[in-house]
Amino acid sequence: MLGFVPPLPQQPGRPPSAGHMIVCGDDALARRLAVELRYVYGERVTLLLPPGRDANSPETPLTQRGRAAALFGRMSAAMNRAGNGGGTTGGSGDTNAGVEAVRIMEAPEPSDDVLEEAGVDRAAALALVYDDDERNIRAALTARRLNPRLRLVIRLYNRKLGQHLEELLDQAAAVAMPGIDPALLDASTTVLSDADTAAPALAATALTGSSKIIQAEGLLLRAAERPPPRPGETADPGLCTLALLSSTTNNPAGAEGSDSSGDEAPQLLPDESAVAAATGRGTVVLEAVSRADPDRPATRMGGRGAPLAQVFSRRLRWSALGVAAAALALVIASLLTTEDTAIQSTYLTLLDLLGMNDPAEGAPPARQIIQILSGIAGLLLLPLLLAAVLEAFGTLRTASSLRRPPRGLSGHVVLLGLGKIGTRVLVRLRELDIPVVVVEEDPDARGIPLARSMHVPTVIGDVTQEGVLEAAKIRRARALLALTSIDTTNLEAALYARSVKPELRVALRLYDDEFATAVYRTLRTAHPGALTRSRSVSHLAAPSFAVAMMGRQILGAVPVERKVMLFAALEVAGHPQLEGRTVEQAFRAGAWRVLAIDATPPADRTPDLAALPPYNPDGDAVPPPSGLVWDLHPGYVLRATDRVVIAATRRGLAELLRRQRSVVPRQ
Repeated sequence: MLGFVPPLPQQPGRPPSAGHMIVCGDDALARRLAVELRYVYGERVTLLLPPGRDANSPETPLTQRGRAAALFGRMSAAMNRAGNGGGTTGGSGDTNAGVEAVRIMEAPEPSDDVLEEAGVDRAAALALVYDDDERNIRAALTARRLNPRLRLVIRLYNRKLGQHLEELLDQAAAVAMPGIDPALLDASTTVLSDADTAAPALAATALTGSSKIIQAEGLLLRAAERPPPRPGETADPGLCTLALLSSTTNNPAGAEGSDSSGDEAPQLLPDESAVAAATGRGTVVLEAVSRADPDRPATRMGGRGAPLAQVFSRRLRWSALGVAAAALALVIASLLTTEDTAIQSTYLTLLDLLGMNDPAEGAPPARQIIQILSGIAGLLLLPLLLAAVLEAFGTLRTASSLRRPPRGLSGHVVLLGLGKIGTRVLVRLRELDIPVVVVEEDPDARGIPLARSMHVPTVIGDVTQEGVLEAAKIRRARALLALTSIDTTNLEAALYARSVKPELRVALRLYDDEFATAVYRTLRTAHPGALTRSRSVSHLAAPSFAVAMMGRQILGAVPVERKVMLFAALEVAGHPQLEGRTVEQAFRAGAWRVLAIDATPPADRTPDLAALPPYNPDGDAVPPPSGLVWDLHPGYVLRATDRVVIAATRRGLAELLRRQRSVVPRQ
């Protein structure tokens, strides 16, 4: 499964040369990021890992160092096969030519001495991707002190804290380097969250024909997945076709291809001839662009109070309705048999119900009969009021408990796991108004308070135990998202769910790409009529972290099956592949495509295209017009002063961002 594991690279006795990149982490994201920088961008990389085995995968016999070496070995073998086959993008050779192997270091903490040994004072960029936010913050402050010019990419789950930390570190860099270029300062610190990066893609796997949203200068561009057209139908091409999927009219499930799937993989950024020849294939197209709403204070997805249906039971509500109907009938009878007005009849009837009136001595027989009936109804009212008080008290006492899946629930998504990833996916699904039932083994998991506040039905239990998925109403669910951190648990849950409901749509979170491919093919063979998807969080998040390490703005990453397409903003100056060429000439099939041009004068441009306009609580001010031009003429010549938004493959973007290296001979 792991393939050839090469011998670990020798640790050099001298410090690394200047301009290298350092990756510090303790899980799969660190290893994936090192692979991305080394084998896609061709950078010199130092990888700092903790000693011992991976805490997230205790069953794995390999240490962190061994797993990294195995991953590098598989990627190196794949790159050699691609190089021998002449499959390099653009025919410009391997991006890894002349680049040293990844330097692996082991240390329990990224302390001052460890960072200095890794060469942080001469490094171009440092990525801190530990699973612990506090450790990343402490290391970032240390690294900024050791090298104010260092580009920092930090992994943080806490969004608000990440914004404050980014401002603090940028301010420290500005103080240490007076007169620094604002563009360089803007790229000096980037705070990202792997959970936020991967959550939209994972949530989209539960939907058919889903869309992925990319944000640029207050605008939203939507990459929509279009299923294969039916016989006689013509697919809508949108603004442009971004990818051709492996799914076809005769095979809606497709091959779920990845970078190593060969001809079965999806085709990214095809040219017009490839799109015309791909009749009957699923596509990913760029749809109309709309303006994004400014950041607004977060609103509760559930009300502060419990709804009436949750406070009082259905039986009690029907009983109350019966008593009210009886009281109304008594009022009508009083109106018909006496000369009282409507108000007086209602008043006397209520007094009789509450037992507060005197006996109707000397009154007409009809009035006496109504009083007797009112007294009987009043006897029924007393236990009803007592039951209402008891039920309300019980509801208040259990207001902090989790909801159980209601009877009759159907068409929902069953979400397994409420860790960092599952919590973000839960929020994304609720934003789309998709009903969700959560299954979590740990009652103190990170996302449990959020599920409680959002009134999301939750089942506490081990998903591998019998009856847990049934409690989540899996038989009537539309999809299963298995997002726990243990591959075997996700697989076992998927297999059991398919045994209960063979046509269920299933998406699994799996780390190893080869294992994911084997699982997909097996499930597809066993259940050809159902859709199965497998995703790796580190694989989805690593490209965004890598582009941030290169100092470029990443607007978003869109998964296309198990490949990733990147959207980025970059200056035309310094890129001979773009400068002086028309939009049509600059397009390279399978590598990159210019989608928009920022027509704003350079002096008036916002440094961050992904930023939203400031929020105006009054809503009176008209947002400033966007300078982005999306309907480009194919003959427009790109100038050095232009800034463009591009869609690119990982290798295509690597070629555009490749830095000039000075080769230093070994002593």
